[in-house]
Amino acid sequence: NNLGILWSQRDEIETAQTYLESAEALYNQYMKEDGNPPLDPSEHFMAEEEKLTDQERSKRFEKAYTHTLYYLAQVYQHLDMIEKAAQYCHTTLKRQLEYCGYYPVEWARNAATLSQYYLSKECFMEARHCLAAASVIFSQAGQVPSAEDGDETEPDQQDLPERKAEIARCWIKYCLNLLQSARKLLEDNIGELDPDRQLELKAQRKKEEDEKEKGRKKAVLFGTSDICDSVLAMEEKVSSVYPLDFQEAREIFLVGQNYVQEAKEFFQVDGYVTDHIEIVQDHSALFKVLAFFEEDYERRCKMHKRRIDMLEPIYADLNPQYYLLICRQLQCELADTYYEMMDLKVAIGNRLEKLDSHTVKKINSLAQFAIKYYELFLDSLRNPDKVFPEKLEEDVLRPAMVAKFHIARLYGKLITSDSKKQLENMQTSLEYYSFLVDYCEKYPDAVPAIETELELSKEMVNLLPASMERLRTKLSSFV
Repeated sequence: NNLGILWSQRDEIETAQTYLESAEALYNQYMKEDGNPPLDPSEHFMAEEEKLTDQERSKRFEKAYTHTLYYLAQVYQHLDMIEKAAQYCHTTLKRQLEYCGYYPVEWARNAATLSQYYLSKECFMEARHCLAAASVIFSQAGQVPSAEDGDETEPDQQDLPERKAEIARCWIKYCLNLLQSARKLLEDNIGELDPDRQLELKAQRKKEEDEKEKGRKKAVLFGTSDICDSVLAMEEKVSSVYPLDFQEAREIFLVGQNYVQEAKEFFQVDGYVTDHIEIVQDHSALFKVLAFFEEDYERRCKMHKRRIDMLEPIYADLNPQYYLLICRQLQCELADTYYEMMDLKVAIGNRLEKLDSHTVKKINSLAQFAIKYYELFLDSLRNPDKVFPEKLEEDVLRPAMVAKFHIARLYGKLITSDSKKQLENMQTSLEYYSFLVDYCEKYPDAVPAIETELELSKEMVNLLPASMERLRTKLSSFV
């Protein structure tokens, strides 16, 4: 173990791996061939009556092996063997609880971090178990003397509020990922809820649920029986199966929203700008995915309005000179949200016999706001002389093209009884569609990033001039 640690501190990770793996093999071979707890090295220098009990020897031997696994987990992480690292981390955490060798805060932090690996693999039951265990063990901090080495206190006791907020953020990601994965399963090809798929998944879930839970539970459980009970009680507060309707989605959303409040208590705007904004963005994303499950368009609009209300004040206070990337993210998100609300208002309007002036005003106002934020985003790409780049950087290519495409579509959606104004809007729309087509002709390598938008833009570039010509003819006949 010590040689492994030494080589890893010298950044010789492969050499460290060799030593640590041979330590692991040594433990396994000894347990298989002998199994009795070996002498502790310090016992060679003790008088007979001071020698350790078998129980104490066993405890020290097991602790040394737990350290082997702990260091191996880190070595595998360095070598990008992520799956193996997660597996070793899980076993280490399990053993630390078993042999009472852990600092509660550090243990909870490691378990919460491990939950994020399980989330990336969409293993929601395992992720929830890690988070529930993290919350339970964290609550011991400062109450139980640490069993790590006598009564030594945990190193970062003063960081408790921050650690608590970090675990809350991991819970937010859990709720958000679970809702987003369910959405992927349930959406049709235009991004709406597919009722047939919903019924099919509900029937399937009933059948599979019991077997699956039984089989997987055994492998992941942490802790002794009393800890297990607390962890299970914690798990019962939030589901680990895909929500299939609004009610189920709302329950997960509410858990996520509670953790948003908890995380924001520590990560406040003063002092933690980027962390605070990221939490607000996650809150907005929770509303966005909940809206997907909502069938009533008016209520869905209200959810998007909540997103606007939380994002706009933050955006208004940000200085793009220092926070350019975050400003761009917020510009795009605000534009997309207004765009979505406009689409919903159009759908509501289509159900009416006749569009009333209030709805028309609302649709136009939402479209204008969406255009405003897309334009702000595009302006942020200009150089100091306010010139738009000839060729776009790869990281902004798709967002910039989608912004251009959406502005083109929004100008086409604006409702006006003034034919002259309508002609102007169509002309603007055509210019934006043409930008996409021309850019992709000039830089064919951009095509894969925006294939769908490009197809539609080409169609519109062909159709719009004829529509505009008809409108011009109609106008001149009135003159």
